[in-house]
Amino acid sequence: MLKVMLACCKVYISESRNRSALEAIERAAKLFPEAAVLNKFEDEIYNRVGYTVVSRLAQKSPSDSCPSRSAVLAMVKAAFDAIDLESHSGSHPRLGVVDHICFHPLGQTSLDQVAAIARSLAIDIGSGLQVPAFLYGAAHEDGRTLDSIRRELGYFKPNASGNLWIGGPNSQFLPLKPDEGPRQAAQGKGVIVIGATRWVDNYNVPVYSSDIATIQRIAKQVSGRGGGLPSVQAMALTHGDGIIEVACNLLDPRKVGANNVQLEVERLAREEGLSAGKGYFTDFSQDDIIKRYMSVDSPP
Repeated sequence: MLKVMLACCKVYISESRNRSALEAIERAAKLFPEAAVLNKFEDEIYNRVGYTVVSRLAQKSPSDSCPSRSAVLAMVKAAFDAIDLESHSGSHPRLGVVDHICFHPLGQTSLDQVAAIARSLAIDIGSGLQVPAFLYGAAHEDGRTLDSIRRELGYFKPNASGNLWIGGPNSQFLPLKPDEGPRQAAQGKGVIVIGATRWVDNYNVPVYSSDIATIQRIAKQVSGRGGGLPSVQAMALTHGDGIIEVACNLLDPRKVGANNVQLEVERLAREEGLSAGKGYFTDFSQDDIIKRYMSVDSPP
């Protein structure tokens, strides 16, 4: 096993069309050279960007001294300064300007260590920036799941025709009490969900159709929740004219991976008289992230 201790953080921000906003976010990350941004995945149709930030983690360092945590907090502040959720629209669901942050342990780092970092970050965002913050996974005392929070907050329901999400939250008063921060969400910022889990792969498969109901049925059949592939979460998202993606979270990719998902979506699409294209990852694999970090990092 790799003996280095690394903390990886994936940051999902509700913007990909505003270049000046993305540049401001990336400048903020560069203020912390010990943290490396190893991946940036932009999708203009979804109007969403994902960053993967990695840094070393000292054996006994306090949770608030992790370089990747510092870089991510700076990115969050820059995002809130540059993006107004009320003017945002896209075909990917979101709860806030900074929609989702998840920490993953790499190398010899433990899940408990990155969970402590996630909780510390939630305090700074919730109490410091006054944005409601919800914890999940190992960062939450009861280990609640990301999708359970999203369901309670209405994440999966488009609020505009054409399967789009437009503007800020429908109500400032939240149906679920945040773990940190105010009980009300600002229209221009929304809320943020922060977690800590083992590695998750994101894999999307395009299906050539405009029939959202049919692709929603396929997505449900693929997902573990719908009796399909265990440890797979899936939803149908419009991705341009005549294309709807089955967007998947692979919660245990070493056991149920992208090939399993690809074959199952293709099979289900054929049963509906449709064809599926080749899917794609939105990030590098866990092993590739470690290799890329080690290639750019010089030991202290």
